[in-house]
Amino acid sequence: MSTEESTPLLVDSQKQPPRGRRGKGSLGSWLAGIGLLAFVGLFIAVSRTELHPRVANPNTVGRPRPVDYLFDFADWMWVVQIATALLLVTLIVIFIVGWRRNPGSPVMLMFLVTTLIVWQDPIMNWAPYAVYNPDLLHWPESWYLIMMSPTVEPFIVFGYVTFYFGPYFVAIWILRKWQAKRGPEAFVSRHPLISLGGLVLVIGFVFDAFLEVGSIRTGLYIYSQVIPFGSIFNGTPFQFPLIWESLAVTFVMIPAAILVYRDDTGKSVAEKLAARAKLFPTKPVLGTFLVMFAIINVAYFAYGGWFWAIKASGLATSVACPWPYPEAKVYDPQGYYRANGAEGPYSVGKWSTWQQGPFSDVDVELGSKSMRCATQDSNG
Repeated sequence: MSTEESTPLLVDSQKQPPRGRRGKGSLGSWLAGIGLLAFVGLFIAVSRTELHPRVANPNTVGRPRPVDYLFDFADWMWVVQIATALLLVTLIVIFIVGWRRNPGSPVMLMFLVTTLIVWQDPIMNWAPYAVYNPDLLHWPESWYLIMMSPTVEPFIVFGYVTFYFGPYFVAIWILRKWQAKRGPEAFVSRHPLISLGGLVLVIGFVFDAFLEVGSIRTGLYIYSQVIPFGSIFNGTPFQFPLIWESLAVTFVMIPAAILVYRDDTGKSVAEKLAARAKLFPTKPVLGTFLVMFAIINVAYFAYGGWFWAIKASGLATSVACPWPYPEAKVYDPQGYYRANGAEGPYSVGKWSTWQQGPFSDVDVELGSKSMRCATQDSNG
């Protein structure tokens, strides 16, 4: 929806800028464009595939892979990165066109918000033991916040908007169809937010499961430790915490969808919340953006808190063997790899003391539980 829908309808037409003339938003557009180019330039300047000594395994020459990936294809990382770059260009074009056609649109604002939450991604890799492939172009591992990631923090996460916001478009299409077919007395019409949330829960769960299992099969990343119950492919580099991860991602997907839902007044939930809070009443678009940004970031923290509770509980006992990235030290903040026979060197990463919870114990005897991770040259 446009900003005009959030202001009185009776406006002096002489005060409106003529069609086709650039309004005051031009300066903001230029600044946004310059900022984007500067950010891209920064990444090009500092990105690398080599590893910082804190992460690198000095005892490994080259980058052997003890795992056979999808279709026995060895260059998935280049395919993924090129596809991501093309996707990001497409998303930028979609955003520019969408914003110019409908300035202040809640959908475009959420488009931006679900991209900006990537500032939390290093923390959200730390919480669920998400270890990315060092072959990916990534930020310097020595940078603050970036160093939270177990191995590296790649650029591909900037495509998050399709992941966290994509299910909304399928869900709202289905919801509108149901509302039109079943009439105003149907549950989906009387309780649209509950209905939309339920649809996103199901669609998002299935979407995440297929996307992540496929990504893991290409070697993009691993979940180095998972809870055996509710997970699939346990004990292999392809293990995936199905119930825990695919449910947790909807913690972000659901509020993202609900916040942009527009009722019969044409206003979104986020706009109503911003108006009720009297947040920048003279700048409704800014107020709406801030409401979205705050709620989605809290939702993302809830996702991280969910996995931190699992980490602190000590229940994530299934380790991915063999360790698929020998050029990097084995990420073993709780000693589970050592207990199962994986030889070092090891990395405990940052936040490796009290943040790991009471079950952190890196001083364990090699193979004290099993030796199933001892052989690093077998297929996963």
